[in-house]
Amino acid sequence: MAAGAGWRMGAGERGGRGSRGAETLFRALLFCVLGCGFCWGNSVERKIYIPLNKTAPCVRLLNATHQIGCQSSMNGDTGVIHVVEKDQDLKWVLTDGPHPPYMVLLEGELFTRELMLQLKGSSRISGLAVAISKPSPAQGFSPGLKCPNDGFGVYSNDYGPQYAHCNWTVWNPLGNGLAYEDFNFPIFLLEDANETQVIKQCYQDHNLPQNGSVPEYPLCAMQLFAHMHAVTNTVTCMRRSSLQTAFSLNPEVCDALSDYNVWSTLKPINTSSKIDPVDEVIIVATRIDSHSFFWNVAPGAESAVASFVTHLAAAEALHKVPDVQMLPRNIMFTFFQGETFDYIGSSRMVYDMKMDKFPIRLDNIHSFLELSQVALRNSSVLWVHTDPVSRRNESIQPQVKTLVEALINSSMGANVTLQEVDQSQPLPPSSFQRFLRAKSIPGVVLADHRTSFQNRYYQSMYDTAENILMKYPEGLSPEETLDYVTDTAKSLAEVATVVARALYQLAGGTGNTSAIQADPRTVSRMLYGFLIKTNNSWFQSIIKQDLKGLLGDELPQHYIAVTTLVNTTQLVQYVLANLTGTVVNFTKEECLNPEKTPNPEKEMYVYTWAQGSRDPNSTSRVPFCVQSTVHLTKAASPAFELKQWGSTEYSTWTESRWKDIRARIFLVASKELEIITLVVGIAILILSLLATYFINAKAHVLFSSPGDGGAVAY
Repeated sequence: MAAGAGWRMGAGERGGRGSRGAETLFRALLFCVLGCGFCWGNSVERKIYIPLNKTAPCVRLLNATHQIGCQSSMNGDTGVIHVVEKDQDLKWVLTDGPHPPYMVLLEGELFTRELMLQLKGSSRISGLAVAISKPSPAQGFSPGLKCPNDGFGVYSNDYGPQYAHCNWTVWNPLGNGLAYEDFNFPIFLLEDANETQVIKQCYQDHNLPQNGSVPEYPLCAMQLFAHMHAVTNTVTCMRRSSLQTAFSLNPEVCDALSDYNVWSTLKPINTSSKIDPVDEVIIVATRIDSHSFFWNVAPGAESAVASFVTHLAAAEALHKVPDVQMLPRNIMFTFFQGETFDYIGSSRMVYDMKMDKFPIRLDNIHSFLELSQVALRNSSVLWVHTDPVSRRNESIQPQVKTLVEALINSSMGANVTLQEVDQSQPLPPSSFQRFLRAKSIPGVVLADHRTSFQNRYYQSMYDTAENILMKYPEGLSPEETLDYVTDTAKSLAEVATVVARALYQLAGGTGNTSAIQADPRTVSRMLYGFLIKTNNSWFQSIIKQDLKGLLGDELPQHYIAVTTLVNTTQLVQYVLANLTGTVVNFTKEECLNPEKTPNPEKEMYVYTWAQGSRDPNSTSRVPFCVQSTVHLTKAASPAFELKQWGSTEYSTWTESRWKDIRARIFLVASKELEIITLVVGIAILILSLLATYFINAKAHVLFSSPGDGGAVAY
């Protein structure tokens, strides 16, 4: 009895040990498989997919009434690649090709509105990759509107109705409006010619039809991820964002386009209070942002950079004049952000002035001078544009005439010829129009075009340094290129000189203006930094040490952001401080905390601790403190502060949020092979589960040791 009981106990123990052994072995195998998967998963993925790292997506933007841009499905869109190099190649993807949907690799010259609308209307297209055209398309390319910022300038049914909606002058005749269309498939820009060639080689090896025959699997495919969270319009997305915020959730829908304006004054003012009502201020303005069809691809050489560089050079030239602090009138240098999107920056400044949230009131403005596109002048002619409606006012007309005469007189002896356009012609798109909406102010806009834009690449990825004819000799080092004075720099320096001399006279200066001269070398440095390479020795020396991330090796872009300071804004801020400020003998502690110093003028200035140039005899830098009058102020549309998301008075542009933007290519098998692979995989899984169940159930037999049999005999 005892023996029987002992035998049964021994068998139970053996069964338990066998079961535990099987479970331990199974767990070990599972951990081994998972560990191998974790270690090799990325390696396998790299063998399957080739990531495309130098791309720029088209993203979704929204305003009060529309959504524009592009998006993919939630898990990305995939299609067989087909290269379209001529119009005839479209037939394959639209009708003849047997393997839809297709990912079209489109040559840049064919990226036109007509072709894109054909693709937009086809269900056989899953996405598009655009190869950037080099050189730029000779016929020009502008995805913007023919009438930029229509409806948000000064001209309306109540003010110069004959000029509204560009009825008098079509400013951007090449504008095809492509950037304001809505596409339901992803569109990416291929910025690297090497990656473009890799895709074309994959297409030629696997997808290219031979002698009219259909290419066989495996085929080269592309996958684009660019799913956008926002839909319909700004009203819808902001309402959803506010609901998420109300429930303490992180909003995942859209954000208002916003940043900061940069401004400074020739004579310091106390920004914590308002200036005296009798004080007069001349505003000099320009925009610092641009746009194109693709997100954060906005070189803006002619549309923005040339003008704000000229503005900066004029500010430097004026600050060097000995008696500027004694001038009867002050001068305010203003750099507006977000002007591409219905005048975000200027409308916000006007709003703040009206609401007494800015140290300068609208009534303090003596006159307004704006630098528009100025780099592409024919025969060195710069055109002076004025507003025909306000000039009918008897008090405004003589002031505008004085302003125009000061500019023309200042161009005497310079290589710039200023001419006034016909007084019946309206103002071109300009920030000045937003000020005129609030108050009749004497003002002019300087531009290189008499009527339509000279710029054939307005709001385009092709508005680059080449567009404004910047050329460098071959073989120059980066430092030599930085300091090389191009013909473009000389030309813009001439414009800056004319502007600075005119401003000096308008501010009440009576001295000899011939000594007022903009520096072509400084202009050349700025053009290089803002158009070619921000990570240069000069920019490095004038920024704060903790802002080294501003200076990347990528080509500079000038697209407005959402909620954060963009690189352009910060660089303009530091360049302006460097060109117009004064180096003061402050320690780092005093510079970073001026409120702790006994300086009575500390509220009149802003202090910046710049990291300085490298010491020639070491790797360390020689930092210094700059005292300037450079300030930042919000460039966020009042519509969002007022929660008027459907406003027709203010800009309502928002940008959709997203989680994943990437592109990759790989070889895709036929549907039949994919189904067979899936079925075989399921079958193997079922067999594996059955085998595991059988082994676990018979563990006491399969894993019993030979010695255990002897224990039974006892």
